[in-house]
Amino acid sequence: MTDASLAPTALIDSDHPDVVAFVKRHAQGTDDRDRAVALYYAVRDGFRYDPYRIDMSVEGMRASTVVSTGIGWCVPKAALLAAACRAAGIPARVGYADVRNHLSTERMRKMMGTDLFIWHGYTDILLDGAWRKATPAFNLELCERFGLLPLEFDGREDSIYHPYDRSGNRHMEYVNQRGSFDDMPLAQIMADFEEHYPIWLGQASPVREADFMADVARETNSS
Repeated sequence: MTDASLAPTALIDSDHPDVVAFVKRHAQGTDDRDRAVALYYAVRDGFRYDPYRIDMSVEGMRASTVVSTGIGWCVPKAALLAAACRAAGIPARVGYADVRNHLSTERMRKMMGTDLFIWHGYTDILLDGAWRKATPAFNLELCERFGLLPLEFDGREDSIYHPYDRSGNRHMEYVNQRGSFDDMPLAQIMADFEEHYPIWLGQASPVREADFMADVARETNSS
C-alpha cells in the first residue's frame, strides 16, 4: 500500500462532496471487506452502464460525474468505485485490460469497427493484504437483458467478466493486461482511443442522443 492508493486525485476525486455522501449512504458493514462489497454493488447497480454517453474530458471522466449523472461506462465507473473505497479509508487503484467483447450493439460495432475494447476498466481493492479485482461496469438490469451472468464480488476473489453468457455463447476474452494505476492515465487512454476508435470519438456527440438500452432490447428481442 502507498499513500497514493488512498489519496484523492482530479479524476478519482474521493474528496468530492457527492462521492463522500454516496459513501456515507452505502459503505455499510463491520469491516473493510463488508464495506467494499457494499460499495461494489452500489456502484454496479446504482449507475446505468451506457457507452453511448462517452465524454473523454476530465470532467466527463471524473468519478463524481458518474454520481451526478447516474450513468457511466467501464472506465469512469471503475474510477468511482476506487474513489468510494478511498473515501471509506480502503486503499484502491484503477486497473485496465484489453478485452474482446462478443456481445455489443450493432451501433457500437459500426462505430468501433472492432470487438476489441482497449483500456477496459476495473478496480483493484486492497483487502486483507491482497489486491482484489472488482468490475462494476455492467448493472444488473443490463446483464438480465443481455442474458449475462452478473458479476458478483465477495472481497475474497477477483471479480472479472465471465468468458461465456448464460447460454454458453462467447462473451468476454481478456487478451492483454495493462496493469493497475494510482490515478487514471487519461492522456494515454485518450491517445489510444483516438488511434483505434476515430469513428466512435468522432460521432460521440450525435450518438449521445441514441438509447443504448433500447438498442440492446431491440437486438435481444430479435435474436
